Amino acid sequence: MGGSDAADRPDRFGFDENRSAISDFLARFVPQPAARRALTVSVETDRATYAVGDDITFRISFRNRLPLPVVVETPDRRLWGWTVDGELEASDEPRFSDPTRETPGTFAFRGGERKVVSRTWHGRVRRVGNDGPTRWVDLEPGRHELGVFLAYEGGARATTSFEVRE
Repeated sequence: MGGSDAADRPDRFGFDENRSAISDFLARFVPQPAARRALTVSVETDRATYAVGDDITFRISFRNRLPLPVVVETPDRRLWGWTVDGELEASDEPRFSDPTRETPGTFAFRGGERKVVSRTWHGRVRRVGNDGPTRWVDLEPGRHELGVFLAYEGGARATTSFEVRE
């Protein structure tokens, strides 16, 4: 059969976006400041210690603390993000304004809903060279911080730390 159904498309954010018309309708009655404060985020890695070059698997949980559905708007398409030692998606690449990203995003939750995303990161940091080539380097041995955030001003943040050993 031809055509495309939303249920057949993979979710680019890593979780199922099952939304109902009733939930969407009720979510409109929750003001954005309250909806934004209702969302929490947590992060955990699969281990506390890794060898240099190991893949690092982490799990992020987003939760709506309200018993009501909420839809949170973000200034652009990014709903959430992650950092390693403060570098967005483990890269020192300078970020610039991308007009294609200025389309607002929405993050919808049913009352009390929890959404979980798992990611595996290769354990290397992208270094953009000014005069030389861009390269990926292994994390130095030591303690590192993995952070996650909701992508709007005042959005919830969470961090966890892990150690890299030789």
